[in-house]
Amino acid sequence: MPHDDFQVEPVKGLPETPPDGEQILWQGKPDWWALSKESLNLLWVAGYFVFLAGWRFVAVVDLMPLGQAIWASVPFLFLGAIVCLLLVAIAWAQAHYTVYTVTNRRVAMRIGAALTVTLNLPYTQIGSANLDLRKGGTGTIAFGLLGDTRISYLVCWPHVRPWKISPTQPALRCIPEAEKIAAMISDAAEARVSMPQVERQGAAPTAVAAE
Repeated sequence: MPHDDFQVEPVKGLPETPPDGEQILWQGKPDWWALSKESLNLLWVAGYFVFLAGWRFVAVVDLMPLGQAIWASVPFLFLGAIVCLLLVAIAWAQAHYTVYTVTNRRVAMRIGAALTVTLNLPYTQIGSANLDLRKGGTGTIAFGLLGDTRISYLVCWPHVRPWKISPTQPALRCIPEAEKIAAMISDAAEARVSMPQVERQGAAPTAVAAE
């Protein structure tokens, strides 16, 4: 399933031109702000540095004038701002270089800002899909895979179901209109899985079209 993307994409988000009969239904990418909050815990990190600044202020306010106590707390806020800006930059880069593709035969994920990898997930190899819907309509759709397929959690992060390491579940993270996309995937997968297979007499079964 994984594919190292070192060549020019013939179609945006896909490692090769789709075969005859395959149609692209939707393409999108994560919402970078939602990704920074959910995968990088931006708000928790910001709150942690605010707590440190407050704790520092309380610890020194009885030992020095009020103005000096405030200035003694400022470095924690400054450091926190730098860390939060780095997290936002990481989230933006991850979202910018990601392309999620839904077709009538598969879900494809071109992911990675530094090392680009494309995952092809045919509907016939997806056993389940889990929708985590958030306020504002963004959400994450995680896929449970059939068979012995194994995907690296670290290589695919943050495009995975959080804390689901064994087995790893690839996911469309923080996408807008997640409920609509989930319904689209459900309909396409149901149609694809129920498609009859052609068997050649005297030979092994073959699918109508290659995945």
